[in-house]
Amino acid sequence: MAKEKREIVALKCEICGNKNYTAYKSKNLKEKLVKKKYCGYCQKHTLHKETKVK
Repeated sequence: MAKEKREIVALKCEICGNKNYTAYKSKNLKEKLVKKKYCGYCQKHTLHKETKVK
């Protein structure tokens, strides 16, 4: 079976800490993925940082 080039990561809200989204990330990137997304718990757009999916 072929080796996957991307891995699935969770995106965690910086303010409340909830894991709201998942995304694909290339295994070649060393820095953490950061996106501005909507958090339903905070009810506003906040930065979401990469964390591991359990």
